[in-house]
Amino acid sequence: MPFHVRTPKTLESLHAGDTVAFTLVVEKKSSWLEDVHPVAFESAERDPAQASRLKLLSALMEKGAAPELTPGQTVPDFTLIDQTGSPVSFSQFRGKVVALNFIYTRCPLPDYCFRLSNNFGRLQKRFEQGRNLILLTVTFDPINDQPAVLARYGQIWKAIPKVWYFLTGSLTDVQRVCGMFGAGSWQDEGLLTHSLRTAVIDREGRLVANLEGNQYTSQQLGDLVEMTIHRP
Repeated sequence: MPFHVRTPKTLESLHAGDTVAFTLVVEKKSSWLEDVHPVAFESAERDPAQASRLKLLSALMEKGAAPELTPGQTVPDFTLIDQTGSPVSFSQFRGKVVALNFIYTRCPLPDYCFRLSNNFGRLQKRFEQGRNLILLTVTFDPINDQPAVLARYGQIWKAIPKVWYFLTGSLTDVQRVCGMFGAGSWQDEGLLTHSLRTAVIDREGRLVANLEGNQYTSQQLGDLVEMTIHRP
C-alpha cells in the first residue's frame, strides 16, 4: 500500500530497510505522510515456535495458491456472493468486458478505496449503464463486508443492479481471487493495509491489463476499457 509525501526532502534522512515512524495526514480528497523519521527496530515476537508455525502455514498457503495472472491469460472461473446475497460467477459475464477492482468499505483514506470506487462510478456513467461493461468490486474484508454492508456501500455510488456487483464470500474464496490478480492485504492495528489493483478483462475472459496503484485517472481507465470494448 503506497503512501505519499509532499516533498522529497521528507525522505532525505532515510535509508532502504529503515523502520520508520510518521504522521498520516488525511484530508477530504488526499492523504500524505509528515514527520517521517527512522526508529530503532524492536522485535515484537515473543514466541519463536509460534512464529515458525505461522511461517510454515503461510508457505503452504502460498504453495497452494494460483499464480498471479499475466496479460493474455484466461481468467479462471470463480464464484462469490454479491450485495443481494446471490451467487455470482465470473463465467456468466462472457461476451462483455469486465473491469475488476479490490476495496474494503471501512477504508479511511480518500485516495485509496474511495478513489478506486469513484473511478468505477465514472466508468458506469460513461458506458451507458453496462450495455458492454460489467463492474466487479471484490472486498478485501469478507468478515465485515457482508452483503448488507456492500449493498449500503453500493448505494453511495448509485450502483446499477446487474451492472456493478460488490462481491464477498468465504475468506478462502476471496483470497483465491485476490491472489489471481496480485492483490494482497493484512491486518494492521484494526485496519487493513492492502495493495491497489484494477484489472480489465476482454469479452473472451482474457486479462488485458492489471493496473497497480492509484495514479491513473478515470479518463485513462475509461479509454482502456473503450479500446477493449471496440477491439476485434
